Amino acid sequence: MSIVKRNNLFFPSLMNDFMGPDWFGGTEKWNTSVPAVNIKDNTEGFELELAVPGMKKEDFTVEIDNDVLTIASEVKTENEENKDNYTRKEFSFTSFKRAFTLPETVDGFKIDAKYEDGILKLMLPKKQEALPKPKRLIEIG
Repeated sequence: MSIVKRNNLFFPSLMNDFMGPDWFGGTEKWNTSVPAVNIKDNTEGFELELAVPGMKKEDFTVEIDNDVLTIASEVKTENEENKDNYTRKEFSFTSFKRAFTLPETVDGFKIDAKYEDGILKLMLPKKQEALPKPKRLIEIG
């Protein structure tokens, strides 16, 4: 015996489109193409990882302005095929932009980035004064 879930609506997708909370043009139906980001805090610095498969390192722009790190990408593709009686033209446009406010502990001049296996990694090293100090023994006099 298996459990079958039934929907009693006549046209469920039509009813969901009509009766949904986002019927008047909110953000529920937007295609979110912003990549996911992991941020790791290590002792030496921070590490950002963006999941952006299928791109090349030339597709990215990484900038720092007033302690704001901006990562952006813009890719345009266009294919055109001419045959006897028709012309088929396909094009696509993909872009995203993410901005991060850098903490004062990050050394903005030593940021390094690399792209491999669909992941853009940025290493944000901490300034020397922000690194943890080694433990020292204080003698009692």
